[in-house]
Amino acid sequence: MRPFRFLADVREIVPGAELARRARRAEDLGYHALVVPDHLIGQFSPVVAMTAVAVATSTLRVGAFVLNNDLRHPAVLAQDLAAIDVLSGGRLDLAIGAGWNRPEYDAIGLEFDPAPVRQARLAEAVTVLKKCLSGEEFSYSGEHYRITGYTGEPSVQRPHPPVFIGGGGRRTLTLAGREADIVGLAPRITAAGPDARSLTLEATREKIAWVAQAAGARFADLELNVYPSAWPVVLTDDLDSEVASVVAALEDRTGTRLTTREVLDSPHLFIGSAGRLAEKFERLRDELGITSFMLGPLGALDAVLDRLAGR
Repeated sequence: MRPFRFLADVREIVPGAELARRARRAEDLGYHALVVPDHLIGQFSPVVAMTAVAVATSTLRVGAFVLNNDLRHPAVLAQDLAAIDVLSGGRLDLAIGAGWNRPEYDAIGLEFDPAPVRQARLAEAVTVLKKCLSGEEFSYSGEHYRITGYTGEPSVQRPHPPVFIGGGGRRTLTLAGREADIVGLAPRITAAGPDARSLTLEATREKIAWVAQAAGARFADLELNVYPSAWPVVLTDDLDSEVASVVAALEDRTGTRLTTREVLDSPHLFIGSAGRLAEKFERLRDELGITSFMLGPLGALDAVLDRLAGR
């Protein structure tokens, strides 16, 4: 059975010394990685923040959670990622998705293409990124990217850093099954907002089946990740009250009413005592093979990591 791997994230903009302190604390606590979201509003550039985390630590892995493919040309991104992998001594995870947050696109006048187009562009980008990071000359001709006789800077990790692809729809998860080393299981985002049913354990089982079908024999080598979504991480002994708040809020936002059991079992709702969450993560590993958990901001669930460290 795979051991647990726990990730924490850093979202707000803080002075460099504070970011370095947090990174070293994550390393000392036993987190596998400190990751940075990729959004255009109210946070660090992930490339800059990942670099700062890398130079402040010696064993902690670094990555985004996750890079929005539409914001950067993959060849340009590959150069940045290769540099981080070199600076960190081979501690980079290449985490990327198709992009989902339309208000950011609208704010900068970037076309928010239909999901199938964004997903197809992501598939091409993954191919280009892998080719660039190999350090070998290549050409590529696709619908979205064309590369002619280009040689990218090679990464330290060969043939490339571990690829993390996250998504909630079948197309993206099929791509992840074919191309990723780590698969991020995410709730599905519709034109109307988050899909509440996509938060459930049943929906997660279906997503894993899509991944398995696409991965074939390599499925056993894949690492599965989940993260908190639609509700903040809450450590509490008043579980009944918190669950009632989640049910009401999701129904108000999405028009879908989840049951108490669906909320408690959801791989994306991290609420309850440290002991209860530790038991939940063990069940998710035993039943679904999920071993990678992004625990939210550093400090939010340190107590859970402490209970499961080394297991």
